[in-house]
Amino acid sequence: MAAPPEERPVSDALLRAAGVTKRFGGFTALDRVDLSVAPGERLGLIGPNGSGKSTLVNCLSGTLRNEEGSIHFGGHDLAGQPPHRRVRLGLARSFQIPKPFASMTVLDNLRVPLQYAARLHERLPPAHIVDEAMRVLRQVGLSNKAHAMSGGLTQVDMRKLELARAVATKPTLLISDEAMAGLSASETDDILALLLELKEQRVAVIMIEHVMRAVMKFSDRIVVLVAGRKIADGDPQTVVNNAEVVTAYLGQ
Repeated sequence: MAAPPEERPVSDALLRAAGVTKRFGGFTALDRVDLSVAPGERLGLIGPNGSGKSTLVNCLSGTLRNEEGSIHFGGHDLAGQPPHRRVRLGLARSFQIPKPFASMTVLDNLRVPLQYAARLHERLPPAHIVDEAMRVLRQVGLSNKAHAMSGGLTQVDMRKLELARAVATKPTLLISDEAMAGLSASETDDILALLLELKEQRVAVIMIEHVMRAVMKFSDRIVVLVAGRKIADGDPQTVVNNAEVVTAYLGQ
């Protein structure tokens, strides 16, 4: 078995994970994974089902605790930090299966993170929260549904709301977990446009996705996980032409 690739150096990294290892009983889900993300960088994270992508995201966001390795974000050691503290430091994520507050309006779904989860230095006075919520909804194309109940949204609008709730926390790094899964080509383009727009706001994005057309258009750099190991890390064209990547993922 080939040795895992050396991590590409990232100047002034916003996120730096080193040697992250996670086990479930005798099963090693992540095996000494290194990962860096620079401010404003667009990183594609790909790999077959069961490769460890979600486990890595859960370790980064604090849902799971890694047994070995370290994770630093914005100069902070995240060891022992719960998810809500990581969000307030600027590390946000969206979930593959959106779970909005179904009994609340779309607008109120945005008011919650703006009031309780946004970075401390970005917290808004109550009088400005609705204005900011509407600004985010306009950004994702949901302002005309602000007063609709979120439980009645279409699948693509549910994905937009999920991204909007993450954006409302004022992140410097957003992890997007398969926001395009099951969407049509035009719907995929809508979500891709939203993620690309974050580049203009200097928000770094880790995009986990199986839609390779979107990954190639979006990514400055691609990291590939297979069986809990990082097997490639580099510019998109180099990575997709890597023989081990083709055999383990793209060729399947």
